[in-house]
Amino acid sequence: MWFYVAALLGFFFLLRWYRDKQVLRNLTEKYVFITGCDSGFGNLLARQLDSRGLRVLGACLTQEGAEKLKGATSERLQTTLLDVRSTESVAKATEWVKNCVGEKGLWGLVNNAGISFPCAPNEWLTKEDFKKIIDINLLGMIDVTIHMLPLLRRAKGRIVNVSSIMGRMAFFGGGYCPSKYGVEAFSDSLRLEMATFGVKVCIIEPGYFRTAVTNEKLVHDSFNNSWVRLPQEVKKAYGESFFQRMIQGATDMQSKCSPNLSLVTNCMEHALTAVHPRTRYSAGSDAKYFFIPLSYMPTWMYDLVFGGAYRIKEQHA
Repeated sequence: MWFYVAALLGFFFLLRWYRDKQVLRNLTEKYVFITGCDSGFGNLLARQLDSRGLRVLGACLTQEGAEKLKGATSERLQTTLLDVRSTESVAKATEWVKNCVGEKGLWGLVNNAGISFPCAPNEWLTKEDFKKIIDINLLGMIDVTIHMLPLLRRAKGRIVNVSSIMGRMAFFGGGYCPSKYGVEAFSDSLRLEMATFGVKVCIIEPGYFRTAVTNEKLVHDSFNNSWVRLPQEVKKAYGESFFQRMIQGATDMQSKCSPNLSLVTNCMEHALTAVHPRTRYSAGSDAKYFFIPLSYMPTWMYDLVFGGAYRIKEQHA
C-alpha cells in the first residue's frame, strides 16, 4: 500500500515539475507593466524581465527612481511616473500604457507598489494611519487593476498581485495586514471573474525580506512617533518596558529578513512567463515552511506562537 502512495506522490510532483518548466513562446513581444519600480521587488523584477527580453513598462513614484532604472536596463524598458493614490495619475499612466502596447494589449500587470508604515499596536494608531497604507496597498492596487483590465483582456494576459504572509495571518497592528487580507480577497474574486476572458490572476505571498517594508529605522521611527503622541493613560497601561520590547523586536526581526529578493521576483517571473502559472506563490523558506503551514493550524496554536510578544509583563497602579 505504501508503495502505491509513494508512487502516486512521486507522479504528482513529477507532473508538477514538468508543468512548471513549460515556458511561453514569443516573450519578446509581450508587454509587462510593473508598479513600484523605484526599489525592492519592483526594481529587481523590471531588470530581470528586461534581461529576458520582455518589453517592460516600469512605473516609479519619483523621477530619480525612473532615471536610475533606465540607466540600469536596455533601451527596450520604458518608464513613467505613477502615484497609485491618485486616480488622475492612474488614468494618465493607463493612457501611456495604451499608447505603448497598441493593439497587442497588455500581457502582464504586476501590482507591486506598497508600504508598511505607520505600524504599531492598533491602539497607538489613528484612522489616518490605517488609511495611509490601505490607500496604497489595496485601494491603489484596485484602481490600477480596474483601469488596466481592458488592455489585459485584449492580450488574455496575467495579473500578479503582491500580497504577503500577512495576508494569511495578522500578528502586528496597523493598516498593512488588513490591506494584504484585502489583496487576497480582491484577487480571489477577480480570478473568478477574469477566467471567462482568459486572464489569469496570481498572488505572491512573500515572507520576510530586506526591503523598505522591513527597514529597521523606519520601524523604530514608526513606533517612536506613535508612542510619543499617546495619552498618558494609554502609556501607563502598556508601560515603558512593553515599548522597549517592541523596539527590540523590530531590531531582532532584521536577522530573519532574507536579502535574496530574487526568491520573490523568480515567482513573479514564473507567474508571467509560465504556460501554467500557479494561483499562489509562497516566496521564502519562512513563508513555505513556517507561516503558511501555521496559517492552517488551530487558532489556539497561532495565539500561542505570537501572543507572548503582547503580554504586559508589569502591573501598573
